[in-house]
Amino acid sequence: MPEAKTELHYSTPFELLVAVILSAQCTDKRINQVTPRLFHDYPTAEAMAAATPEVLYEYIRSVSYPNNKAKHLSEMAKMLQTEYQGVVPSDLKELTKLPGVGRKTANVIQSVVFQKAAMAVDTHVLRVSHRIGLVPDSCKTPLSVERMLTKYFPKEIIPLAHHWLILHGRYVCTARSPKCEQCGILHICARKFGDFKK
Repeated sequence: MPEAKTELHYSTPFELLVAVILSAQCTDKRINQVTPRLFHDYPTAEAMAAATPEVLYEYIRSVSYPNNKAKHLSEMAKMLQTEYQGVVPSDLKELTKLPGVGRKTANVIQSVVFQKAAMAVDTHVLRVSHRIGLVPDSCKTPLSVERMLTKYFPKEIIPLAHHWLILHGRYVCTARSPKCEQCGILHICARKFGDFKK
């Protein structure tokens, strides 16, 4: 995965935060279709804080759970503006105070924007980590997988490793029909050597 970076389109930390909140249980492709108009009209926390959830809903109605996400965006923008002067914080604890921001979203922001050694564990990372043998079966939760991966990956490559795993899961080690014949790490894969457990 030579282009190890997020596939979400953004130009500021605020835009990435909005895009990641919207991307929960939705494809990056869909998010990239709805965010240009949203970012054009609401490019900052200050601008978005002035919009109601009902107005924001009209921009994001085609994404999954648009009602909840519109409410989260409105509340997140207001809190970001009032408590952080519109600046996206870099600290996990501060990020997760924002409405609509869980640990996974916070880790994406820490990793992509601030190049911190944070590992966001989504469904792709969870699946691929188990399938190829990076984590044992005993690591069942996203948090336990995150802790295992950050323990053994060198700190300086964790921001890249996050994208390697996501992209590998999205395009090669797919959920239903993994493309093992195209895999560049098959020689170290637990699946190949019979250690793979669904």
